[in-house]
Amino acid sequence: MNLTTYRGADDFLRETKGVFEEREAENNLMLGLCLRMAKSSEEIEPAPYFATVKQNDDLLVAAMMTPPQKLIVYGDTDARVEAFKLLAADLLAKGMCVPGVIGRSAVASTFAKAWEEVTGKSATQGMRQRICRLSEVNQPQTPSGSFRAATRDDLALLVQWTLAFHHEAVPNDPLPDVQGATRRRIDQEDIFIWDDAGPVSMAARSRPTANGVSVNLVYTPLEYRERGYATACVAKLSQHLLDSGFSFCTLFANLANPVSNHIYEKIGYRPVCDFAEWRFAESA
Repeated sequence: MNLTTYRGADDFLRETKGVFEEREAENNLMLGLCLRMAKSSEEIEPAPYFATVKQNDDLLVAAMMTPPQKLIVYGDTDARVEAFKLLAADLLAKGMCVPGVIGRSAVASTFAKAWEEVTGKSATQGMRQRICRLSEVNQPQTPSGSFRAATRDDLALLVQWTLAFHHEAVPNDPLPDVQGATRRRIDQEDIFIWDDAGPVSMAARSRPTANGVSVNLVYTPLEYRERGYATACVAKLSQHLLDSGFSFCTLFANLANPVSNHIYEKIGYRPVCDFAEWRFAESA
């Protein structure tokens, strides 16, 4: 087995893209992030980490990390302990701070065990998620209001909503530059709103790949919930994305949230595979 690290997303994709695209929906997180970084001219600091472990020409495992976010892992099977030990040892040797790992459930679990063996640091399972895929929208009953792209006039409110979403959905993840990221997403027409005499719900497009695109940042303030706004917003955004040329949409559903999962299922999202995160202790 040989471990190789890469200076940038372009080099990493040359070795992994073909394999990732064989299961494009399943690999949309790592693939979509790498494609976005490969297209961007912005310098990313601190520098991302990209690595593969191969046996001859066969890709066994792959990983990427944009500190301070968790490591994202791919494995061709669920039992690549030795390959993941090589990866963990390389991260340790480079002095990388690895707060945790996310990947297909069995693969992330395998890496977490390898990390514990190599580093002596404990791992604790975190959120369990499910990747869901939609290729045809089941149109729900439409509530009052309408669907529209967000504008700069919505910026202050959407920053508040994004912070609330983060606190509610992923409280353990580090916060990015919410103001700047929200402004960019608005300017790129990536955030959409259900408007009923004012914004009442939001959802966003993210991580386009060759045939698919992800829906994320689905949020409705407490006072507007249980009125069908989120269902309508996600359904309209999904249809908009299919109409724009994508073959399918994906999203990550939190398995601990049956309400949102029922919404996605009703719209037409179907399970692809389960993902899990593991959090790593800072000391042994």
